[in-house]
Amino acid sequence: MSQENLTLVESVYDAFGRGDIPAVLAAMSPDFRWVPAEHSPYDRGMPYIGPNEVLQHVFLRLGADWDNFAVLSDRLIDAGDTIVMEGRYSGTYKTTGRKTNAQVVHIWVVREGKLSEFRQYTDTAELGDVLGRRYQSVASA
Repeated sequence: MSQENLTLVESVYDAFGRGDIPAVLAAMSPDFRWVPAEHSPYDRGMPYIGPNEVLQHVFLRLGADWDNFAVLSDRLIDAGDTIVMEGRYSGTYKTTGRKTNAQVVHIWVVREGKLSEFRQYTDTAELGDVLGRRYQSVASA
């Protein structure tokens, strides 16, 4: 099952890169958990649950906040039901006009052929600089 999990995660990055958000959302289980990096711009102090919350609170905001936002995957690590991605974020934050090249790690958990959980770890200091402020998440406010 490990190769199938790796293929699923690869297909999600490919779909995201094409802007095919419906395909990304379709890969998620109904109770999917999206856990953003602490102190990131999309951290609200608790996970987003389900594809619709991810769409409303992450993907639509990414589109509104960034020009040419992309996830650049350098390496995928196959650990069975868990797939780890090492890479970078790129894009220009619309409000400041600043570009990011933030380091990122994503951890995906796959259950029964669907994405069941996502955890994000990223350079929040870099993102804060690009946003033009020391970002304070909802969790730490």
